[in-house]
Amino acid sequence: MPISADPIVQTSALPASALSVRNLSAGYAGRMIVDGIDLDVAAGEVVTIIGQNGAGKSTLLRAIAHLLRQRTGAIRLRGADVTALPTEALLQRGLAFIPQGRSIFPRLTVAENLRMGGFLLRDAALLRARIDAQLDAFPALAALRETPAANLSGGQQRQLEIARTMVMDPAVLMLDEPSIGLAPLIVGQVFSTLRGLAAAGKAVLMVEQNVRRALEASDRGIVLELGRAKLQDHASALLGDERVARLYMGG
Repeated sequence: MPISADPIVQTSALPASALSVRNLSAGYAGRMIVDGIDLDVAAGEVVTIIGQNGAGKSTLLRAIAHLLRQRTGAIRLRGADVTALPTEALLQRGLAFIPQGRSIFPRLTVAENLRMGGFLLRDAALLRARIDAQLDAFPALAALRETPAANLSGGQQRQLEIARTMVMDPAVLMLDEPSIGLAPLIVGQVFSTLRGLAAAGKAVLMVEQNVRRALEASDRGIVLELGRAKLQDHASALLGDERVARLYMGG
């Protein structure tokens, strides 16, 4: 049973958006999966997208990152229209995306993976400084900097994905299922890392199936049903919503 026949949108004022999406529709092979989505993510904010399988969650992130050819709507990054920019240009402008599943280079060391994260940087001194900053932020990775990524635990590999992405110092970080395949303790560490990034002024937008844990680590949530945003509200309100609990948290 759907949450509502019509979208219920939280209307309280938000800070200026780091990422703004308006009327975004996207799909594959002539079939629209995402239909007219509006969303905003402010600097210093974590927003989680939840919904059942097939709701269009991953499609939405891929469309924002311009990984789909078939899309309409408008995307603004820190106020600038970036709708037509390709994925690489979006990364240079400050929008990064970590897809579902492992995206590390398993045969490369931790340090080599981090260097790959800065492949668009032409300033060698800046690249070294960015890598050092990530090793400071992730002490476990610093201790394993010469270790092949394939030898890391699942949680360490997820940390490496985040650290490698942050070498480009994006303003907005999008993640698709960051907790997938991780033990509960490690899930908490990953969400704590994302809260830390938000505290440092980054905007974080994630898709997550572990709804309760994700909302507990978020400022706001968006419920997708059949490609449409049916409910947007503060995370605390969604955690207390019996409809959300029944449909997405097993309550």
